[in-house]
Amino acid sequence: MTAPPFPDTPDFRRLERIPVTVLPDHAAIARDVAARIARLVLDRAASGQKAVLGLATGSTPLGIYRELIRLHRDEGLDLSNVVTFNLDEYLAMDPESVHSYHRYMRENLFDHVNIPSDQVHIPRGDLPPSEVEEHCRAFEQAIAAAGGIDLQVLGIGRSGHVGFNEPGSGRESRTRVVYLDTVTRADAASDFFGEENVPLQAVTMGVATIMEAREVVLIATGEHKAAVIRRAVEGEVSSEVAATHLQGHPATRVYLDPAAAAELTRVRTPWLLGEVEWTPRRKAEAVLWLSDRTSKPVLHLSTKDYRDHHLSSLVSRRGSAEALNGEVFNSLISKIRGRSRLPAGRTVLVFSPHPDDDVISMGGILRKLVENGNRVTVAYQTSGNIAVFDHEVRRYLEFLRRAGPALGALPEESDGGQLADVQRQLAEKPPGALDGESVLALKRAIRETEALSALEAVGLGRDDARFLDLPFYRTGTVRKDPISERDVERVLEVLREVEPDIAFAAGDLSDPHGTHRQCLDVVEQALARYAGEPPELWLYRGAWHEWSSTEASVLVPLSAEELRRKILAIFKHQSQKDVAPFPGPDPREFWQRVEERNRGTAERLRLAGLPAYYAMEAYVVLQGGEPRTDPPLPTAALAESTPPAVPSPR
Repeated sequence: MTAPPFPDTPDFRRLERIPVTVLPDHAAIARDVAARIARLVLDRAASGQKAVLGLATGSTPLGIYRELIRLHRDEGLDLSNVVTFNLDEYLAMDPESVHSYHRYMRENLFDHVNIPSDQVHIPRGDLPPSEVEEHCRAFEQAIAAAGGIDLQVLGIGRSGHVGFNEPGSGRESRTRVVYLDTVTRADAASDFFGEENVPLQAVTMGVATIMEAREVVLIATGEHKAAVIRRAVEGEVSSEVAATHLQGHPATRVYLDPAAAAELTRVRTPWLLGEVEWTPRRKAEAVLWLSDRTSKPVLHLSTKDYRDHHLSSLVSRRGSAEALNGEVFNSLISKIRGRSRLPAGRTVLVFSPHPDDDVISMGGILRKLVENGNRVTVAYQTSGNIAVFDHEVRRYLEFLRRAGPALGALPEESDGGQLADVQRQLAEKPPGALDGESVLALKRAIRETEALSALEAVGLGRDDARFLDLPFYRTGTVRKDPISERDVERVLEVLREVEPDIAFAAGDLSDPHGTHRQCLDVVEQALARYAGEPPELWLYRGAWHEWSSTEASVLVPLSAEELRRKILAIFKHQSQKDVAPFPGPDPREFWQRVEERNRGTAERLRLAGLPAYYAMEAYVVLQGGEPRTDPPLPTAALAESTPPAVPSPR
């Protein structure tokens, strides 16, 4: 799915204090930045010099490292003249730990290219406290001895940190020990299987060290980075947001995907900066924005309201405020589909990245589709087993011990030692360590059992579920493997089996572990190779973000009872209840997010003057890879003083 175009001229970029490049997706960013690094390496080699790179960790640069590996393997890119300096490392961290950035860099780059090991520098987190300060000074001296960093790659945290330069980091700070911000530790909780396991301190390059790099590239993807990107790029320089210091760097560029760019002024409200092309979506966005700014329903907006808020040209093109108001009102109301306007008697295939995303994001429409007589199959793409706490496994093990004798099977104390062995594995596992295969298998079984129970709550049965267990997910860690042919073939198998008329897939890209993004990539690749009649593709969101009413193609109203039943289906996923293992940037339980977002969508439309539904789910419908814009209802003329007939929730 491509994002709508937005202005990209100097006039529209005038609020951006750092140059910004927006590319279609993470892969395009990775290719561009890797090509930039390759040119630097080749230029330095041609002049007999070394290329000095500052490297980052986390999910953001993974695509860059994979592309560099490809360039080295397939195109012969020689990296022997490269010297590297990593940004940071957790304190009190064994370099062999799965959480160590030493291990991360080896597994994701250094083991696959020919950078000499003596030219690799990563801050050490395993030194005695008395030696850390001297190590930080030596790290700075090594950078200076290498001639300084030529190109520094950065990600950005939700607190605006670069490296681990948390709020309060000064412009003159150097490599040092820092205490991690609470937001940073919460965001790292998924990597460590619980926030309580995240280290309190880290060693990081300072802001001054980063600013001395001759070139800086900052990368951000996903909706959850949009707000901090706007602050970093358009806000005032402040030590509370370390990334704002980059505004003073002479050669910094920010690379974003459309989701991370969504809050920039030229994307969010470009009409405030100059004349824009008034596409249907942008027109609706402007009118709803004006409705919100003036606290008026859409049909009450006046020509003066438009004129006072830099929207005179929009009214002029339509002829009058009344005609424009009616056009947008009707375009919004035509998206509303109660049960009677939803598919009936069709074959539907739902792809759910984890075993709960189906009911979290589309639990309302799922029930309606079942009630409409559609043949619905839900394909769970990954096991979700790493998102199960150990105490859940212990609870089920105790159940097996006690239930076995009652069922005449697995007599207590005669289970061949299997239960005791799993108990021992759990008892001996250090905090944040990886699970063994038997524990992962049990956690997978827990998630699958919960998924079947949730399906029953929306009117489906065990025969309607497919557990794909895609290989890319089976790492036992939060970081996943790249998508492989086996992943695509597994999705193709279920497409060939079901032969859907309609397919649903997760379109939210802000999950903290990136699994949703990879699952959508697998679906898109499989659909591109599917030989059958291509299904209509509906994208849902909900767990981490929601489609806006202007982005959405279809809005599905829910009554209070329907929302209650949806939440009860979410409750069936007990291992994810109370405290989710990977809450991400939103600490609330999934059902609380769903309730707020579904009710919030309905409330925003109510304030704009549309019918007052209790709650709404939102979907983007794709045809040929592009969002489909539904025509207005056949009976709806342009509303001027009275709205058209209100679509029923059913």
